[in-house]
Amino acid sequence: MAEEAAVRAQAETVRRLKQDKADPDEIAKEVSKLLEMKAQLGADEGKQKFVLKTPKGTRDFGPKEMAIRERAFKAIISCFKRHGAEVIDTPVFELKETLTGKYGEDSKLIYDLKDQGGELLSLRYDLTVPFARYLAMNKISNIKRYHIAKVYRRDNPAMTRGRYREFYQCDFDIAGQFDPMIPDAECLKIVHEILSDLQLGDFVIKVNDRRILDGMFAVCGVPDSKFRTICSSVDKLDKMPWEEVRSEMVGEKGLSPEAADRIGEYVQLHGGLDLIERLLQDPKLSQNKLAKEGLGDMKLLFEYLTLFGITGKISFDLSLARGLDYYTGVIFEAVLLQQEKEHVEEAVSVGSVAGGGRYDGLVGMFDPKGRKVPCVGVSIGIERIFSILEQRLEASEEKIRTTETQVLVASAQKKLLEERLKLISELWDAGIKAEMLYKKNPKLLNQVQYCEDTGIPLVAIVGEQELKDGVVKLRIVATREEINVRRESLVEEIRIRTSQC
Repeated sequence: MAEEAAVRAQAETVRRLKQDKADPDEIAKEVSKLLEMKAQLGADEGKQKFVLKTPKGTRDFGPKEMAIRERAFKAIISCFKRHGAEVIDTPVFELKETLTGKYGEDSKLIYDLKDQGGELLSLRYDLTVPFARYLAMNKISNIKRYHIAKVYRRDNPAMTRGRYREFYQCDFDIAGQFDPMIPDAECLKIVHEILSDLQLGDFVIKVNDRRILDGMFAVCGVPDSKFRTICSSVDKLDKMPWEEVRSEMVGEKGLSPEAADRIGEYVQLHGGLDLIERLLQDPKLSQNKLAKEGLGDMKLLFEYLTLFGITGKISFDLSLARGLDYYTGVIFEAVLLQQEKEHVEEAVSVGSVAGGGRYDGLVGMFDPKGRKVPCVGVSIGIERIFSILEQRLEASEEKIRTTETQVLVASAQKKLLEERLKLISELWDAGIKAEMLYKKNPKLLNQVQYCEDTGIPLVAIVGEQELKDGVVKLRIVATREEINVRRESLVEEIRIRTSQC
Protein backbone atom coordinates (compact mmCIF):
# COMPACT_ATOMS: atom_id res chain seq x y z
CA MET A 1 0.00 0.00 0.00
CA ALA A 2 2.85 2.38 0.84
CA GLU A 3 4.41 1.75 -2.57
CA GLU A 4 1.12 2.55 -4.36
CA ALA A 5 0.77 5.78 -2.37
CA ALA A 6 4.32 6.74 -3.36
CA VAL A 7 3.48 6.13 -7.05
CA ARG A 8 0.34 8.27 -6.77
CA ALA A 9 2.35 11.06 -5.10
CA GLN A 10 4.99 10.92 -7.84
CA ALA A 11 2.28 10.99 -10.54
CA GLU A 12 0.84 14.12 -8.91
CA THR A 13 4.31 15.73 -8.95
CA VAL A 14 4.63 15.03 -12.70
CA ARG A 15 1.10 16.40 -13.35
CA ARG A 16 1.88 19.60 -11.43
CA LEU A 17 5.17 20.15 -13.25
CA LYS A 18 3.46 19.74 -16.63
CA GLN A 19 0.67 22.11 -15.61
CA ASP A 20 3.24 24.71 -14.52
CA LYS A 21 5.14 24.21 -17.81
CA ALA A 22 8.33 23.44 -15.90
CA ASP A 23 11.71 22.82 -17.54
CA PRO A 24 11.40 19.79 -19.91
CA ASP A 25 14.54 18.19 -18.39
CA GLU A 26 13.04 18.35 -14.90
CA ILE A 27 9.76 16.87 -16.18
CA ALA A 28 11.64 14.10 -18.00
CA LYS A 29 13.59 13.29 -14.83
CA GLU A 30 10.42 13.02 -12.72
CA VAL A 31 8.61 10.99 -15.42
CA SER A 32 11.58 8.60 -15.51
CA LYS A 33 11.38 8.24 -11.71
CA LEU A 34 7.60 7.57 -11.94
CA LEU A 35 8.11 4.88 -14.61
CA GLU A 36 10.77 3.17 -12.48
CA MET A 37 8.45 3.19 -9.47
CA LYS A 38 5.57 1.78 -11.58
CA ALA A 39 7.83 -0.89 -13.05
CA GLN A 40 9.01 -1.89 -9.58
CA LEU A 41 5.44 -2.01 -8.30
CA GLY A 42 4.41 -4.14 -11.30
CA ALA A 43 7.36 -6.48 -10.81
CA ASP A 44 6.45 -6.89 -7.16
CA GLU A 45 2.90 -7.82 -8.12
CA GLY A 46 4.15 -10.09 -10.91
CA LYS A 47 1.61 -8.67 -13.33
CA GLN A 48 3.10 -5.54 -14.92
CA LYS A 49 0.85 -4.10 -17.64
CA PHE A 50 2.36 -3.82 -21.11
CA VAL A 51 0.88 -1.21 -23.44
CA LEU A 52 1.25 -1.72 -27.19
CA LYS A 53 1.77 1.74 -28.67
CA THR A 54 4.34 3.78 -30.55
CA PRO A 55 6.16 6.40 -28.45
CA LYS A 56 4.65 9.90 -28.35
CA GLY A 57 5.35 11.87 -31.52
CA THR A 58 6.13 8.81 -33.66
CA ARG A 59 4.06 6.59 -35.94
CA ASP A 60 4.19 3.42 -38.00
CA PHE A 61 3.91 3.58 -41.78
CA GLY A 62 2.05 0.77 -43.52
CA PRO A 63 2.47 -0.25 -47.18
CA LYS A 64 -0.02 2.36 -48.46
CA GLU A 65 1.65 5.21 -46.53
CA MET A 66 5.10 4.04 -47.65
CA ALA A 67 4.00 3.96 -51.30
CA ILE A 68 2.88 7.62 -51.04
CA ARG A 69 6.11 8.50 -49.21
CA GLU A 70 8.30 6.81 -51.81
CA ARG A 71 6.63 8.82 -54.58
CA ALA A 72 7.57 12.03 -52.76
CA PHE A 73 11.14 10.85 -52.06
CA LYS A 74 11.56 9.89 -55.72
CA ALA A 75 10.57 13.39 -56.90
CA ILE A 76 12.88 15.06 -54.35
CA ILE A 77 15.92 12.81 -55.01
CA SER A 78 15.42 13.19 -58.76
CA CYS A 79 15.55 17.00 -58.38
CA PHE A 80 18.66 16.89 -56.15
CA LYS A 81 20.45 14.66 -58.67
CA ARG A 82 19.35 16.87 -61.56
CA HIS A 83 21.25 19.69 -59.86
CA GLY A 84 24.43 17.61 -59.54
CA ALA A 85 24.38 16.68 -55.84
CA GLU A 86 26.35 13.80 -54.31
CA VAL A 87 24.87 11.84 -51.40
CA ILE A 88 26.37 11.42 -47.90
CA ASP A 89 25.26 9.93 -44.57
CA THR A 90 26.25 10.63 -40.94
CA PRO A 91 25.56 8.85 -37.61
CA VAL A 92 22.10 9.21 -36.07
CA PHE A 93 23.76 10.44 -32.85
CA GLU A 94 26.59 12.91 -32.36
CA LEU A 95 28.78 13.93 -29.44
CA LYS A 96 26.64 16.21 -27.28
CA GLU A 97 29.21 19.02 -27.56
CA THR A 98 28.87 18.91 -31.40
CA LEU A 99 25.21 19.97 -31.15
CA THR A 100 25.44 22.28 -28.11
CA GLY A 101 25.05 26.00 -28.77
CA LYS A 102 24.07 25.72 -32.44
CA TYR A 103 20.28 26.03 -32.26
CA GLY A 104 19.56 29.03 -30.02
CA GLU A 105 16.37 28.64 -27.99
CA ASP A 106 15.59 25.34 -29.73
CA SER A 107 18.54 23.64 -28.00
CA LYS A 108 16.17 22.53 -25.23
CA LEU A 109 14.52 20.21 -27.77
CA ILE A 110 17.65 18.08 -28.29
CA TYR A 111 17.36 14.45 -27.14
CA ASP A 112 20.29 13.64 -24.83
CA LEU A 113 21.29 9.98 -24.41
CA LYS A 114 22.59 8.33 -21.26
CA ASP A 115 26.38 8.10 -20.91
CA GLN A 116 27.52 5.09 -22.96
CA GLY A 117 31.16 4.10 -22.76
CA GLY A 118 32.37 7.47 -21.49
CA GLU A 119 30.82 9.62 -24.25
CA LEU A 120 27.97 12.08 -23.81
CA LEU A 121 25.81 11.72 -26.90
CA SER A 122 22.68 13.33 -28.35
CA LEU A 123 20.38 12.33 -31.19
CA ARG A 124 20.87 14.62 -34.18
CA TYR A 125 18.46 17.57 -34.26
CA ASP A 126 18.93 18.33 -37.96
CA LEU A 127 21.25 17.36 -40.83
CA THR A 128 23.01 20.72 -41.15
CA VAL A 129 25.19 20.67 -38.02
CA PRO A 130 26.39 17.07 -38.70
CA PHE A 131 27.18 18.20 -42.28
CA ALA A 132 29.28 21.10 -40.98
CA ARG A 133 31.08 18.73 -38.60
CA TYR A 134 31.70 16.33 -41.53
CA LEU A 135 33.21 19.14 -43.66
CA ALA A 136 35.50 20.36 -40.86
CA MET A 137 36.59 16.85 -39.86
CA ASN A 138 37.43 15.82 -43.44
CA LYS A 139 38.87 19.24 -44.44
CA ILE A 140 36.38 19.53 -47.33
CA SER A 141 36.02 23.04 -48.72
CA ASN A 142 33.86 22.37 -51.76
CA ILE A 143 30.90 19.97 -52.15
CA LYS A 144 27.30 19.90 -53.35
CA ARG A 145 25.52 17.21 -51.38
CA TYR A 146 22.13 15.85 -50.44
CA HIS A 147 21.27 13.86 -47.35
CA ILE A 148 17.94 12.22 -46.50
CA ALA A 149 17.66 10.79 -43.00
CA LYS A 150 15.77 10.83 -39.71
CA VAL A 151 16.25 13.55 -37.10
CA TYR A 152 14.89 13.86 -33.56
CA ARG A 153 13.31 16.71 -31.59
CA ARG A 154 11.80 16.61 -28.12
CA ASP A 155 8.99 18.83 -29.34
CA ASN A 156 5.27 18.92 -28.61
CA PRO A 157 4.03 16.85 -31.54
CA ALA A 158 1.05 17.88 -33.68
CA MET A 159 0.85 14.77 -35.79
CA THR A 160 -2.16 15.81 -37.90
CA ARG A 161 0.04 18.64 -39.21
CA GLY A 162 3.05 16.42 -39.86
CA ARG A 163 4.91 17.53 -36.72
CA TYR A 164 6.69 14.59 -35.08
CA ARG A 165 9.50 13.86 -32.65
CA GLU A 166 11.14 11.48 -35.14
CA PHE A 167 10.99 12.57 -38.76
CA TYR A 168 12.86 12.66 -42.05
CA GLN A 169 14.64 15.69 -43.44
CA CYS A 170 15.66 15.99 -47.08
CA ASP A 171 18.61 18.38 -47.29
CA PHE A 172 20.49 19.87 -50.24
CA ASP A 173 23.56 22.04 -49.57
CA ILE A 174 26.24 23.82 -51.57
CA ALA A 175 29.52 24.37 -49.70
CA GLY A 176 32.35 26.45 -51.13
CA GLN A 177 33.60 29.92 -51.99
CA PHE A 178 31.54 31.16 -54.96
CA ASP A 179 30.31 34.45 -56.39
CA PRO A 180 27.46 35.98 -54.36
CA MET A 181 23.90 34.71 -54.60
CA ILE A 182 24.39 32.17 -57.44
CA PRO A 183 24.19 29.05 -55.18
CA ASP A 184 21.48 30.77 -53.07
CA ALA A 185 19.35 31.32 -56.19
CA GLU A 186 19.80 27.66 -57.17
CA CYS A 187 18.54 26.52 -53.74
CA LEU A 188 15.37 28.58 -54.24
CA LYS A 189 14.95 27.15 -57.73
CA ILE A 190 15.18 23.65 -56.24
CA VAL A 191 12.41 24.42 -53.73
CA HIS A 192 10.27 25.80 -56.57
CA GLU A 193 10.89 22.70 -58.74
CA ILE A 194 10.07 20.21 -55.96
CA LEU A 195 6.88 21.94 -54.77
CA SER A 196 5.69 22.36 -58.37
CA ASP A 197 6.48 18.71 -59.17
CA LEU A 198 4.64 17.39 -56.09
CA GLN A 199 1.55 19.48 -57.02
CA LEU A 200 0.76 20.45 -53.43
CA GLY A 201 -1.24 23.51 -54.45
CA ASP A 202 -0.35 27.18 -54.43
CA PHE A 203 2.74 28.18 -52.44
CA VAL A 204 4.95 31.16 -51.70
CA ILE A 205 8.68 31.15 -50.89
CA LYS A 206 9.46 33.89 -48.36
CA VAL A 207 13.02 35.25 -48.39
CA ASN A 208 14.90 37.56 -46.06
CA ASP A 209 18.49 38.04 -44.88
CA ARG A 210 19.91 37.78 -41.37
CA ARG A 211 22.06 40.87 -42.10
CA ILE A 212 18.95 42.89 -42.96
CA LEU A 213 17.32 41.67 -39.74
CA ASP A 214 20.36 42.47 -37.60
CA GLY A 215 20.70 45.89 -39.24
CA MET A 216 17.00 46.50 -38.65
CA PHE A 217 17.30 45.49 -34.98
CA ALA A 218 20.29 47.82 -34.57
CA VAL A 219 18.52 50.88 -36.05
CA CYS A 220 15.39 50.08 -34.01
CA GLY A 221 17.37 50.15 -30.77
CA VAL A 222 17.64 46.45 -29.88
CA PRO A 223 20.75 45.76 -27.72
CA ASP A 224 23.29 43.41 -29.37
CA SER A 225 22.80 40.85 -26.59
CA LYS A 226 19.09 40.54 -27.46
CA PHE A 227 19.43 40.13 -31.27
CA ARG A 228 19.03 36.33 -31.30
CA THR A 229 16.22 36.14 -28.75
CA ILE A 230 14.25 38.96 -30.48
CA CYS A 231 14.90 37.16 -33.79
CA SER A 232 13.27 34.09 -32.29
CA SER A 233 10.18 36.16 -31.37
CA VAL A 234 9.93 37.70 -34.86
CA ASP A 235 10.07 34.16 -36.29
CA LYS A 236 6.70 33.45 -34.63
CA LEU A 237 4.87 36.04 -36.77
CA ASP A 238 3.61 33.34 -39.14
CA LYS A 239 1.80 31.70 -36.20
CA MET A 240 0.94 34.64 -33.93
CA PRO A 241 -0.44 38.15 -34.55
CA TRP A 242 1.96 41.12 -34.17
CA GLU A 243 0.32 42.19 -30.86
CA GLU A 244 1.25 38.87 -29.22
CA VAL A 245 4.79 38.91 -30.63
CA ARG A 246 5.23 42.50 -29.40
CA SER A 247 3.93 41.49 -25.98
CA GLU A 248 6.49 38.64 -25.81
CA MET A 249 9.34 40.98 -26.81
CA VAL A 250 8.42 43.60 -24.21
CA GLY A 251 6.94 41.47 -21.41
CA GLU A 252 9.13 38.35 -21.49
CA LYS A 253 12.32 39.53 -23.16
CA GLY A 254 12.63 43.03 -21.69
CA LEU A 255 12.71 45.04 -24.93
CA SER A 256 11.62 48.66 -24.70
CA PRO A 257 8.12 49.34 -26.13
CA GLU A 258 9.61 52.03 -28.44
CA ALA A 259 12.08 49.54 -29.97
CA ALA A 260 9.30 46.96 -30.40
CA ASP A 261 7.09 49.52 -32.20
CA ARG A 262 9.93 50.48 -34.54
CA ILE A 263 10.47 46.77 -35.36
CA GLY A 264 6.72 46.50 -36.03
CA GLU A 265 6.97 49.13 -38.79
CA TYR A 266 9.46 46.94 -40.68
CA VAL A 267 8.45 43.32 -40.01
CA GLN A 268 4.97 43.78 -41.48
CA LEU A 269 6.46 44.69 -44.90
CA HIS A 270 6.68 42.22 -47.78
CA GLY A 271 7.07 42.54 -51.55
CA GLY A 272 9.63 42.17 -54.32
CA LEU A 273 12.32 44.23 -56.04
CA ASP A 274 10.30 47.43 -55.48
CA LEU A 275 10.44 46.93 -51.68
CA ILE A 276 14.19 46.21 -51.81
CA GLU A 277 14.75 49.46 -53.76
CA ARG A 278 12.59 51.35 -51.26
CA LEU A 279 14.54 50.00 -48.27
CA LEU A 280 17.86 50.81 -49.95
CA GLN A 281 16.65 54.44 -49.83
CA ASP A 282 15.41 54.14 -46.21
CA PRO A 283 17.26 56.86 -44.24
CA LYS A 284 17.93 54.57 -41.24
CA LEU A 285 18.58 51.20 -42.88
CA SER A 286 20.77 52.62 -45.65
CA GLN A 287 23.13 53.99 -42.98
CA ASN A 288 23.62 50.53 -41.45
CA LYS A 289 26.49 48.59 -43.06
CA LEU A 290 25.00 45.12 -42.45
CA ALA A 291 21.52 46.02 -43.69
CA LYS A 292 22.91 47.75 -46.79
CA GLU A 293 25.06 44.71 -47.59
CA GLY A 294 22.07 42.36 -47.14
CA LEU A 295 19.76 44.51 -49.27
CA GLY A 296 22.38 44.71 -52.03
CA ASP A 297 22.65 40.90 -52.12
CA MET A 298 18.86 40.56 -51.96
CA LYS A 299 18.58 42.76 -55.06
CA LEU A 300 21.13 40.56 -56.86
CA LEU A 301 19.26 37.42 -55.76
CA PHE A 302 16.00 38.74 -57.22
CA GLU A 303 17.78 39.46 -60.52
CA TYR A 304 18.88 35.80 -60.72
CA LEU A 305 15.43 34.54 -59.68
CA THR A 306 13.95 36.66 -62.48
CA LEU A 307 16.26 34.84 -64.95
CA PHE A 308 15.05 31.52 -63.50
CA GLY A 309 11.47 32.72 -64.07
CA ILE A 310 10.25 32.03 -60.52
CA THR A 311 9.79 35.50 -58.93
CA GLY A 312 6.00 35.05 -59.14
CA LYS A 313 6.29 32.65 -56.19
CA ILE A 314 8.92 34.61 -54.21
CA SER A 315 8.15 37.21 -51.53
CA PHE A 316 10.77 39.37 -49.81
CA ASP A 317 9.34 39.24 -46.28
CA LEU A 318 10.88 41.18 -43.38
CA SER A 319 9.02 39.07 -40.78
CA LEU A 320 10.91 35.93 -41.79
CA ALA A 321 13.58 35.28 -39.16
CA ARG A 322 14.13 31.48 -38.81
CA GLY A 323 15.05 30.88 -35.19
CA LEU A 324 18.25 28.86 -35.67
CA ASP A 325 21.44 30.61 -34.53
CA TYR A 326 23.71 29.46 -37.34
CA TYR A 327 22.20 31.47 -40.23
CA THR A 328 24.37 34.37 -41.43
CA GLY A 329 22.85 35.62 -44.69
CA VAL A 330 19.91 34.80 -46.94
CA ILE A 331 17.13 32.80 -45.24
CA PHE A 332 14.00 31.38 -46.85
CA GLU A 333 10.88 29.39 -46.09
CA ALA A 334 8.24 27.89 -48.38
CA VAL A 335 4.63 28.05 -47.19
CA LEU A 336 1.53 26.48 -48.70
CA LEU A 337 -1.09 29.18 -49.21
CA GLN A 338 -4.23 27.04 -49.04
CA GLN A 339 -5.52 23.53 -49.36
CA GLU A 340 -8.28 22.26 -51.59
CA LYS A 341 -11.76 22.46 -50.08
CA GLU A 342 -12.32 18.72 -49.75
CA HIS A 343 -9.45 18.36 -47.26
CA VAL A 344 -10.06 17.97 -43.58
CA GLU A 345 -9.60 21.02 -41.36
CA GLU A 346 -6.17 20.03 -40.00
CA ALA A 347 -4.66 20.10 -43.48
CA VAL A 348 -5.30 23.82 -43.79
CA SER A 349 -2.74 24.65 -41.11
CA VAL A 350 0.18 22.54 -42.31
CA GLY A 351 2.56 25.54 -42.27
CA SER A 352 5.98 25.71 -43.87
CA VAL A 353 7.06 22.81 -46.10
CA ALA A 354 10.67 23.83 -46.79
CA GLY A 355 13.24 26.17 -45.32
CA GLY A 356 16.90 27.02 -45.36
CA GLY A 357 19.49 29.69 -45.79
CA ARG A 358 23.14 30.66 -45.73
CA TYR A 359 25.36 29.64 -42.82
CA ASP A 360 28.92 30.79 -43.50
CA GLY A 361 30.25 30.47 -39.95
CA LEU A 362 29.11 26.99 -38.90
CA VAL A 363 31.99 24.92 -40.32
CA GLY A 364 34.47 27.33 -38.70
CA MET A 365 32.95 26.54 -35.28
CA PHE A 366 34.25 22.96 -35.67
CA ASP A 367 37.55 23.65 -37.42
CA PRO A 368 40.56 23.81 -35.01
CA LYS A 369 41.97 26.76 -37.01
CA GLY A 370 38.57 28.40 -37.44
CA ARG A 371 38.78 27.83 -41.23
CA LYS A 372 35.49 29.00 -42.71
CA VAL A 373 33.60 27.23 -45.49
CA PRO A 374 30.67 29.27 -46.83
CA CYS A 375 27.50 27.15 -47.13
CA VAL A 376 23.92 27.56 -48.26
CA GLY A 377 21.26 24.89 -48.14
CA VAL A 378 17.63 23.92 -48.11
CA SER A 379 15.65 21.35 -46.12
CA ILE A 380 12.40 19.92 -47.50
CA GLY A 381 9.78 19.18 -44.80
CA ILE A 382 8.86 15.75 -46.09
CA GLU A 383 6.59 14.84 -43.13
CA ARG A 384 4.35 17.85 -43.66
CA ILE A 385 4.29 17.27 -47.40
CA PHE A 386 3.44 13.63 -46.74
CA SER A 387 0.52 14.62 -44.45
CA ILE A 388 -0.95 16.68 -47.29
CA LEU A 389 -0.48 13.95 -49.92
CA GLU A 390 -1.98 11.34 -47.59
CA GLN A 391 -5.07 13.46 -46.84
CA ARG A 392 -5.48 14.34 -50.51
CA LEU A 393 -5.40 10.69 -51.59
CA GLU A 394 -7.86 9.71 -48.86
CA ALA A 395 -10.23 12.45 -50.08
CA SER A 396 -9.91 11.39 -53.73
CA GLU A 397 -10.28 7.67 -52.89
CA GLU A 398 -7.60 6.91 -55.50
CA LYS A 399 -6.35 3.33 -55.23
CA ILE A 400 -2.70 3.21 -54.20
CA ARG A 401 -0.45 0.46 -55.51
CA THR A 402 1.81 -0.80 -52.73
CA THR A 403 3.96 -3.06 -54.95
CA GLU A 404 5.62 -2.66 -58.34
CA THR A 405 4.80 -6.17 -59.56
CA GLN A 406 4.57 -6.23 -63.37
CA VAL A 407 3.11 -9.68 -63.88
CA LEU A 408 1.45 -12.53 -62.00
CA VAL A 409 2.45 -16.02 -63.15
CA ALA A 410 -0.75 -18.09 -63.17
CA SER A 411 -2.01 -21.46 -64.34
CA ALA A 412 -5.31 -22.43 -65.91
CA GLN A 413 -5.29 -26.11 -64.90
CA LYS A 414 -4.16 -28.22 -61.97
CA LYS A 415 -0.73 -29.82 -61.51
CA LEU A 416 1.21 -26.96 -63.12
CA LEU A 417 3.06 -25.69 -60.03
CA GLU A 418 6.44 -26.83 -61.40
CA GLU A 419 5.82 -24.98 -64.67
CA ARG A 420 4.83 -21.81 -62.82
CA LEU A 421 7.97 -22.03 -60.68
CA LYS A 422 10.15 -22.48 -63.79
CA LEU A 423 8.55 -19.52 -65.56
CA ILE A 424 8.66 -17.16 -62.57
CA SER A 425 12.32 -18.02 -62.04
CA GLU A 426 13.06 -17.10 -65.68
CA LEU A 427 11.26 -13.78 -65.21
CA TRP A 428 13.05 -12.95 -61.95
CA ASP A 429 16.43 -13.76 -63.53
CA ALA A 430 15.58 -11.37 -66.37
CA GLY A 431 14.83 -8.58 -63.86
CA ILE A 432 11.03 -8.73 -64.22
CA LYS A 433 9.01 -7.99 -61.06
CA ALA A 434 6.80 -11.05 -60.80
CA GLU A 435 4.59 -12.83 -58.25
CA MET A 436 2.57 -16.04 -58.02
CA LEU A 437 0.04 -17.36 -55.52
CA TYR A 438 1.46 -19.77 -52.93
CA LYS A 439 -0.95 -22.59 -53.74
CA LYS A 440 -0.38 -25.77 -55.70
CA ASN A 441 -3.62 -25.53 -57.66
CA PRO A 442 -5.13 -22.05 -57.41
CA LYS A 443 -8.30 -21.22 -59.35
CA LEU A 444 -7.71 -18.96 -62.34
CA LEU A 445 -10.49 -16.63 -61.18
CA ASN A 446 -8.75 -16.15 -57.80
CA GLN A 447 -5.46 -15.40 -59.53
CA VAL A 448 -7.01 -12.78 -61.81
CA GLN A 449 -8.94 -11.29 -58.86
CA TYR A 450 -5.65 -10.92 -56.94
CA CYS A 451 -4.26 -8.85 -59.84
CA GLU A 452 -7.32 -6.59 -59.84
CA ASP A 453 -7.12 -6.10 -56.06
CA THR A 454 -3.40 -5.25 -56.07
CA GLY A 455 -3.14 -3.40 -59.39
CA ILE A 456 -0.88 -5.93 -61.16
CA PRO A 457 -1.31 -5.08 -64.87
CA LEU A 458 -0.50 -8.45 -66.50
CA VAL A 459 -1.11 -12.18 -65.97
CA ALA A 460 1.18 -14.74 -67.62
CA ILE A 461 -0.90 -17.92 -67.89
CA VAL A 462 0.67 -21.33 -68.42
CA GLY A 463 -1.59 -24.21 -69.53
CA GLU A 464 -1.05 -27.60 -71.08
CA GLN A 465 -1.77 -26.37 -74.62
CA GLU A 466 0.50 -23.32 -74.19
CA LEU A 467 3.34 -25.58 -73.01
CA LYS A 468 2.92 -27.77 -76.11
CA ASP A 469 2.91 -24.72 -78.40
CA GLY A 470 5.89 -23.04 -76.68
CA VAL A 471 3.83 -19.96 -75.82
CA VAL A 472 2.52 -18.13 -72.75
CA LYS A 473 -0.94 -16.57 -72.69
CA LEU A 474 -0.53 -12.93 -71.61
CA ARG A 475 -3.68 -11.35 -70.20
CA ILE A 476 -3.99 -7.55 -69.89
CA VAL A 477 -5.94 -7.18 -66.64
CA ALA A 478 -7.53 -3.77 -67.42
CA THR A 479 -8.98 -4.75 -70.82
CA ARG A 480 -9.17 -8.56 -70.30
CA GLU A 481 -7.52 -8.93 -73.73
CA GLU A 482 -5.45 -12.11 -74.13
CA ILE A 483 -2.58 -12.75 -76.55
CA ASN A 484 -0.25 -15.68 -77.08
CA VAL A 485 3.43 -14.73 -76.76
CA ARG A 486 6.40 -16.95 -77.69
CA ARG A 487 8.19 -18.00 -74.50
CA GLU A 488 11.48 -16.44 -75.69
CA SER A 489 9.71 -13.10 -76.41
CA LEU A 490 7.80 -12.92 -73.11
CA VAL A 491 10.32 -10.81 -71.16
CA GLU A 492 10.48 -8.16 -73.88
CA GLU A 493 6.67 -8.12 -74.27
CA ILE A 494 6.20 -7.60 -70.50
CA ARG A 495 8.78 -4.78 -70.52
CA ILE A 496 7.05 -3.00 -73.40
CA ARG A 497 3.57 -3.35 -71.90
CA THR A 498 4.58 -2.15 -68.43
CA SER A 499 7.01 0.63 -69.40
CA GLN A 500 4.19 3.20 -69.09
CA CYS A 501 2.80 1.83 -65.80
